[in-house]
Amino acid sequence: MKKLIRQILGFTKDESFMHVIEHIEVLVSKILSIFMVIVILVAIVDLGTYIVKEVFTTPYGAINTTLFKIFGLFLNILIALEILENITAYLKRHVFQVELVIVTSLIAVARKIIILDLEKVRGLDIIGLGTAVLALSISYLIIRYSNSSDRH
Repeated sequence: MKKLIRQILGFTKDESFMHVIEHIEVLVSKILSIFMVIVILVAIVDLGTYIVKEVFTTPYGAINTTLFKIFGLFLNILIALEILENITAYLKRHVFQVELVIVTSLIAVARKIIILDLEKVRGLDIIGLGTAVLALSISYLIIRYSNSSDRH
C-alpha cells in the first residue's frame, strides 16, 4: 500500500506530471496524424470522383463553374496537407510552428476568395476577407523576418 501511495505521489511531482502530459500530447498528435491522412485520402477520392463525374458530363461552355468547385476541392486537400505538416512538425520538434499555421490560414482564406460567388456576397464580406489576407500577410512577413534574423 505504501508503494502505491509513493507511486501516486511521484506522479504529482512537476517533472513526472509534465512527462505524462508530454506523452499524452504525442499520442494525441499521432492519432490526429492518422485521422488527417484518412481525411486526405477520402478527399482525393472525392476529388477524383467529382472530376470524372462533372468534367465529362458538363455541357460545353459551362465548365467555369465546375472549375471553381474543382479548385476549391484541390485547395481543401492542400489545407489538409498543411494541417498534417503542422502536426508532424509538432511531433518532430514539440513546438507549434506559427509560420506554418499562418500559411495554412492564408491558403484557407485564398480558397474562400477563389470559390466566392460574387453575386451572393456583400461588400462587407469582401472587405473582411481582404483585411484577413492583409493581416495574415503582415504576420507572415514579421515571423519570416524574425526567423531569418535569428539565423544570422
